[in-house]
Amino acid sequence: MSLSRAPRAALLTAVIVAGGLLLSACGGTSGGGGNTKFLTNTGGISTVERGERKATGELSGETLEGDRLDLADLKGKIVVLNVWGSWCPPCRAEAPHFVKVANEYKAKGVEFVGINTRDPNKSPALAFEKDYDVPYPSFYDPAGKLIVGGFPRGTLPPQSIPSTLVLDREGKIAARSLQALDEKRLRQMIDPVLAEK
Repeated sequence: MSLSRAPRAALLTAVIVAGGLLLSACGGTSGGGGNTKFLTNTGGISTVERGERKATGELSGETLEGDRLDLADLKGKIVVLNVWGSWCPPCRAEAPHFVKVANEYKAKGVEFVGINTRDPNKSPALAFEKDYDVPYPSFYDPAGKLIVGGFPRGTLPPQSIPSTLVLDREGKIAARSLQALDEKRLRQMIDPVLAEK
């Protein structure tokens, strides 16, 4: 039995849309969030001048371990916010780097927080944290509600998985990367914000 042109066209469209979503789900990017006045250096890290930074929206919820976490409680510290999924190969590649830098920078007043997304249940994400000995909490955000609602227009939102944001001591977005990071590049994001007085 042959398909008519209309169902074939619909099927082709569905395959193209699904492929696009799959590509953007891990490592791709999407459109901007308005006038962010950001600068991008050659390393693919977007930064915002101190006077132009915007705060995130409310970022609070349940962690993978079932505890409550509110990012507002970390104001006064530099926060590295990493969006990840256990199913994401670049997230697995960057995890050892994040663990090492998080352990080294804790004494300097830098807090790391993850946002686990698109894991339909906690088990794979908890196994990921155990496998990599992740020392910091992660929000459990399977549907991406924190990612969509926590970054108002005009900020530098996470737009891919993985994404990493560095928030200054006032809770404002100072830097963003939309790709997996190694230790060197992660430090390049954190150190200028850490040096601010």
